[in-house]
Amino acid sequence: MTRRELDAAGITDPALRAAYATCRELNARHGRTYFLATRLLPAERRPAVHALYGFARWADDLVDLPDPATGLAGSAAALDRLEQRLVAGLRGGDSDEPVVRALADTAGRYAIDHRHFTDFMASMRSDLTVTDYPTYDDLRGYMHGSAAVIGLQMVPVLGTVVPRAEAEPYAAALGLAFQLTNFLRDVGEDLDRGRIYLPADLLAAHGVDRVLLRWSRDTGRRDPRITAALRAAEDLTRGVYRQAVPGLALLDPVARPCIRTACVLYGGILDAVAQDGHAVLHRRAVVPRRRRLAVAVDGLTRVTNARLRARRARRTGTGSDGIPYPALVAPASEEPREKETV
Repeated sequence: MTRRELDAAGITDPALRAAYATCRELNARHGRTYFLATRLLPAERRPAVHALYGFARWADDLVDLPDPATGLAGSAAALDRLEQRLVAGLRGGDSDEPVVRALADTAGRYAIDHRHFTDFMASMRSDLTVTDYPTYDDLRGYMHGSAAVIGLQMVPVLGTVVPRAEAEPYAAALGLAFQLTNFLRDVGEDLDRGRIYLPADLLAAHGVDRVLLRWSRDTGRRDPRITAALRAAEDLTRGVYRQAVPGLALLDPVARPCIRTACVLYGGILDAVAQDGHAVLHRRAVVPRRRRLAVAVDGLTRVTNARLRARRARRTGTGSDGIPYPALVAPASEEPREKETV
């Protein structure tokens, strides 16, 4: 599969192919939900997604899995080295570090704004010192770099039927929704690392603080105040999904099944959290394998239909939604677009 994807993307240099293969392995090993959705993209676009995810995963692990011998000081030094390689790689379009090499190549191929990578590194660095967030606005400041920019990086890879800037706010919101989902699922694990990624004012509104969360985690006992706060965090997250989902109709039709599948899979994590009584301090909520497979099959069906429409469009001179091509790339103010139901 790796060879077919690289051939489709026109990546021929052996060292660069090996670099992309490394990123794909990182995606497959650490991002089950994300990797499953990525496989619904056209083959030529998958290597870029693997590069973006592989780099993000690598940097995140430097923070979340510090070397026991050097601790956070070692993580800080490792982030410094990574950022130096990143800056040099983006400037020169290459690197002797495989993951950075693939990332630099992807950034060049798709003209991804380098600011997104700078903002990402800033959020990774803040994880070394910041352990909680007083308000949702404070948390959003962190998530801009840790999640929203991932959505912004993805937009040129996915392609759009509108000017890129029109799709970007939705992509950023979807990045936030995915990360908020992970924050809710991983409350217990993050607490063990000394971090709380739920806004302190949201927790306080239900009488919850770090001490109560720690007590619940350590004793395995439940508290209705914690359940109410976690339910409020779930509601907040679902609201962000509602803001993001209309943006799916702005993407290239052949990319929509991938992102729709990711939305359904991540939304399934929220459902699993709720069905398990918001017991995330005591166990990790898991989407059943049969559910993930059913979503994937639906995604494959949508991919097949989108590609058939795209072939028909090339023959007839219309867009894959039956809209003439000029209308697809025209600004929204010039001509209304028919939007696919998500």
